[in-house]
Amino acid sequence: MKSRKPSIPYIIWMAVFTMIPMIMVGITAFTGKNGGFSLEAFEKAFFYKEVFLRSLWIALISTAICLLIAYPLAYMLTKMKPSTQNFVNMLLMIPMWMNFLLRIYAWVTILQSNGPLDTILSFFGIHGTYLGNSGAVVLGMVYEYLPFMILPIYTVMSKIDNGLIEAAQDLGSNGFHVFSKVVLPLSIPGVISGITLVFVPSASTFLVAQYLGGTNDIMIGDIIDKVFWTDQSTGSAISLILMVFILVFLVLMNFFGDEEAIA
Repeated sequence: MKSRKPSIPYIIWMAVFTMIPMIMVGITAFTGKNGGFSLEAFEKAFFYKEVFLRSLWIALISTAICLLIAYPLAYMLTKMKPSTQNFVNMLLMIPMWMNFLLRIYAWVTILQSNGPLDTILSFFGIHGTYLGNSGAVVLGMVYEYLPFMILPIYTVMSKIDNGLIEAAQDLGSNGFHVFSKVVLPLSIPGVISGITLVFVPSASTFLVAQYLGGTNDIMIGDIIDKVFWTDQSTGSAISLILMVFILVFLVLMNFFGDEEAIA
């Protein structure tokens, strides 16, 4: 019988840094001002439903754009020489070594009035500020999370057996049919992983909208950040609702992944 001792540190880590904080959030969410059980925090959380829905919508748009950009890039990356693949992967990872907030500041500088983008577009008679709108928020989200979409898709595509592609070609399939019948179905697990890795942090992120968006572009992560300092119960309730939605999303993604594996 194999020893289970190596799993003990992992279990302790999960209990201390994952389960206990989640339990504390749940208890705080259902605790009223008098210290007893209360649903008042969830009633207050209901007032932020528009912000919550907008956050999910922006996260979905950002995820879709990341997928549209990442999939062809990952496919082209698999066709490059191994040395070129390693170089491109390094270029994708270099921005991630920089602090998250610094990367946002960089986009603030680029998009602000009289910034680099405005200066270039001024030569074509276009002048203005490109901050303070949903488009800037989506741009920042796509920039931040695009590598998390590219790398899982690239990893799965690079492991596709070339023998399957050659067999399809020998059977008379053209390039389109090889891609649609072989490459695309086999790359779905990477697509699902990429969607999960992008959507989950996009839905709960904060600071991006604060720096790149306007007053109407605030996201649920920013609300949690602000509310929690003055009303921990309401902040915990919003966090709990968000966790439930994310959990449902993860279950759906795993379901589709299992269905694809069975197929």
